Formats: sequence, structure tokens, C-alpha cells
Amino acid sequence: MDILTGFLSSIGRVFLAFLAAVGRVSLFIWAAVSGIFRGPFYTRILLKQLMEVGYYSLPVVGMTSLFTGAALAIQTYNGFSRFSAESSVAIVVVLAITRELGPVMAGLMVAGRIGAAYAAEIGTMRVTEQIDALTTLSTDPYKYLVLPRLIAGLTMLPILVGIGDIIGVFGGYMVSIHNLGFAPGPYIKSTAQFLEMNDVISGLVKASVFGFIITLMGCYHGFNSKGGAQGVGAATTHAVVSSSILILLSNYFLTAMFFGK
Repeated sequence: MDILTGFLSSIGRVFLAFLAAVGRVSLFIWAAVSGIFRGPFYTRILLKQLMEVGYYSLPVVGMTSLFTGAALAIQTYNGFSRFSAESSVAIVVVLAITRELGPVMAGLMVAGRIGAAYAAEIGTMRVTEQIDALTTLSTDPYKYLVLPRLIAGLTMLPILVGIGDIIGVFGGYMVSIHNLGFAPGPYIKSTAQFLEMNDVISGLVKASVFGFIITLMGCYHGFNSKGGAQGVGAATTHAVVSSSILILLSNYFLTAMFFGK
């Protein structure tokens, strides 16, 4: 009986801790977005974050997409050649890139770059009491630090994914033409024929969700860090890990929503 009681108690503690974490994150989101239509508006900070998330993340997203598309083409060709379906390589590459690999790989790369940077930056401000100084100066720290970053992640990651999709499909095209012996015309025709608008839109919607998750986790863990340099390091780690897990988790539900029966 004592064993059963202890087991149920542990489950209850985990469930209550989960609900408490969801509540804290929800209150954090509300505190950040509730002032979106109220002044002052920090336009310069927003533009800086748009550049940080979008322009400066483009090289890593582009390189990842290029080699992902190239490797996908080779693996698809090797697999499909076993039952004489090599002509479907172009279809698989474009659908896999636009639906899944483009947004997921871009999200994970940006999580490692932006999520960690935001957590470290805001966490340092927290442990050095700069956030408290903002409050003392009658500046809303949520609106000044968090909201511009959330908007940047929500708007710029779809642009990154759109560019990454083009680069990824191009990587598959280059490998297929120069290494696998495909003719350019039929390959491009197959790509355009089987690609639907819903495939692209689903990837861009995923990218918006992933961008919000990445910036939210980075800001949240940085904002709540404590304990000096060790606390900032832990916040950075937690931001990247939680962002990556939530990206993969939300990707499943979004895929089920768009393509599930």
C-alpha cells in the first residue's frame, strides 16, 4: 500500500510541476504580448532583432538546407533504385524539404544559435540586475527585451525557411543532375508538377511556430536565470534543449493537423 501511495504521489508531483511550468510560461507570454498595441514602441530594437534572427542566421540555414537536400537525393535514389522507382527522387526531395526537413532543420539550427544567445544575453542582464534597473527607470522589461525578440522569431523564421527550401531543393537538383544522371528538364517538371501550395504553406506555418518557440524559450529561461555565471550557463542549456524538444513535439501535431486523416 505504501509503495502504491508513493508511486501515485510521485505522479501527482510531476503533474503539478508540469501544470505550474505551463502556468509560468503562459503568464510570461501574456506579460510580453499584452503591451503590443501600447506605446512606447522600440522600433530600433525590433529592427536589430529582425537582423539578428533573419540575416545573420541565413548562412547556417542555407548551408544546412543545401547539404540536407543533396544527401536526401542520394539516399532516396539508393533506396528507390531497389524497386526501379528512381524517377520519384525529385518528388520525394521537394516534398520532404518543404513539409518537414526545411522547417525542422532550420528551427534546430536557429535554436542553437538564437535561443542560446537570447538566454545568455538576458540571463546576464538578470544576474547583473540590469533588468531590475529597467524597472526602476519605468521601462517594462517584458516589452523592451522580450516582445521584439518574439516578433522577430515569429516573422523571420518563415522567411529563412522559404529561402532554405529553395536552397535545399537546389541541392537535390545539383546532385541528381551531376551525380545521379537525371535530365534537367524532366527533374524540374516533376518537382513543379507534384508540389502543391499546401506543402509550402504547412512548412511556413511550422516555421512561425518554431520561431515563436525558440525566442520564447530563450527569453523565458534567460529572464528567470539566477545564481551568477553558473545560472546563466544552465539557462542557456535549458533554452536550447527545451526549444529542440518543443520543436519536434509541435512538428508532429502540426503535421497531423495538415496531413493527418
